[in-house]
Amino acid sequence: MVRSALVLFVVLVVYWFALSGYFGYPVLYVSGGLSVLLVIALLRRMKILDGETVPYIHGKSFLYYAWLLKEIFKANLAVAKAVLSPDMKISPTLIDVDMAHNTDLGRTVFANSITLTPGTISMEMGQDTIRVHALLSEMADPEGFAEMAQRSAWSVSDPHRGRRKKSKKKG
Repeated sequence: MVRSALVLFVVLVVYWFALSGYFGYPVLYVSGGLSVLLVIALLRRMKILDGETVPYIHGKSFLYYAWLLKEIFKANLAVAKAVLSPDMKISPTLIDVDMAHNTDLGRTVFANSITLTPGTISMEMGQDTIRVHALLSEMADPEGFAEMAQRSAWSVSDPHRGRRKKSKKKG
């Protein structure tokens, strides 16, 4: 818990400095430091100061974010091409995607990664699946979601259980 508190303290202080932009006012240092300590104290009192709460970023996370940015860029191009074409070739599709993650953090990172990718949105999370709406039918490829599931699980050290069943397209 001490490690989590220290990591959270550093992250919040850096975030505070990045957002405030003030570096010459001691009163702001004190108030910023007190607010960071108050947040840590509240998290400790709520008993949620652990590895899943603290945004611990390591090399695997950076590699995953780089891969995800590449996928976001590719999806942006596909959506722009479909929407800007004269006949607007969109084909909305619902698909149930297998989610074989063991931790809440792994499940959350996977669902948010789907939603961050243009043209797809996580609509509903079940115990073993996520219902996803895709703007284009080619974005509803189960293999693409399987790769994202494996990479997102790896990035947060979630022992991914692999695919248990095929994802099913809906209507």
